[in-house]
Amino acid sequence: MTSVQLLYLIIGIVVADYIFDQSLDFLNLKSSKSELPQKLTGLYKPEQYAKSQNYLKTQSRFSFITTAFSLSLSLLVLIFGGFGWLENSISTYISDPIVLSLAFFGSLFILSDILNLPFQLYSTFVIEEKFGFNKTSAKTFVMDKLKGYLIGIIIGGLLGYSLLWLIFELQQQFWWTALIVIAAFSLFMNVFYTSLLLPLFNKLRPLEEGSLKEQIKAYAKKVDFPLDSIFVIDGSKRSSKANAFFSGMGKKKKIVLYDTLIENHTEEELVAVLAHEVGHFKKKHIVLSMIISFGQMALMLYLLSWLIFNEELSAALGAQALSVPINLIAFGLLYTPISKLTGILMNMLSRKNEYEADAYASLTYEASPLKSALKKLSVDNLSNLTPHPTYVFVNYSHPTLLQRLEAMDKLAI
Repeated sequence: MTSVQLLYLIIGIVVADYIFDQSLDFLNLKSSKSELPQKLTGLYKPEQYAKSQNYLKTQSRFSFITTAFSLSLSLLVLIFGGFGWLENSISTYISDPIVLSLAFFGSLFILSDILNLPFQLYSTFVIEEKFGFNKTSAKTFVMDKLKGYLIGIIIGGLLGYSLLWLIFELQQQFWWTALIVIAAFSLFMNVFYTSLLLPLFNKLRPLEEGSLKEQIKAYAKKVDFPLDSIFVIDGSKRSSKANAFFSGMGKKKKIVLYDTLIENHTEEELVAVLAHEVGHFKKKHIVLSMIISFGQMALMLYLLSWLIFNEELSAALGAQALSVPINLIAFGLLYTPISKLTGILMNMLSRKNEYEADAYASLTYEASPLKSALKKLSVDNLSNLTPHPTYVFVNYSHPTLLQRLEAMDKLAI
């Protein structure tokens, strides 16, 4: 294909992806109901449910604005060769191809972050504040930004340099070596994320001795789950929303509970939430998802190896000669349909895994406190109780609240 044809193809993919996503958002917004579903009667007070509907509408309208801005900016950059102009400007000062590529991506990241900053501020300090979620101070927001930049420079720089070096040195054969590097990095982050990175942004403290810890230990012993580290994270530092997650492998396994989760739930509900997370471990969901992710990465890198040195692709985005960094961006845009499809398939698998984890928690602990916990989380987070089925199919990694409750009810029959 010629550079012009490639440019038209890329623009077509960008616009089609935008139309697809916005159509789903519109369907989802229109599917919201003013009346609470009968099966969830009593879950929300009328004013709470009205607030959740207002939150959905506010978020959707804001998303329409931000995505329209993003699309407009992307089209302007593509049509007027903005990527080629930026690289050409940087090349005046930097000649080394790897350093030039890193400077190019670093500049894009900073420019993108600056342009999106007003939207980030509005989302955090206006929308989330209006609905009672925001706990982030201006100082925390600024410090998070600075820490994010620092981590990006150190980790992004080292990983980026390694991958670019492989591309320039190994040419089209880089893909399998790059896969090994990325897999090793992913495993390292999975094991040490809560030990090395998370403490830079949040405080982690061991769960204090008491009834909750004893109940958690008793359950872990009952299902033969080796649990040594239970931590509480100060999630309330940024938001009133609650969560819990499982991290690490081997002796580095950790259960992390948000302080907001502990504050708003009974001990039985917390153990039920933990039982759900243990279910993911027992059913090998984490390992399976990681293997599939590596398979997806292998496919993407293999396809990339066929296009990374395509001069027409570089010219399509405004480069004056072959450009590896610009081809990486072009490939990312061309890969969008495949990425969308694999994302849908991964969401299907994830929803299946959530059902299995719920079932595991129901059978090894109790269904009632898990149901209660899910209902509370839905209320506290102002979750959309009636999303459009197509929107759920494409975007949801978890089943809806109603679907999860109905699945657990069937287990009891």
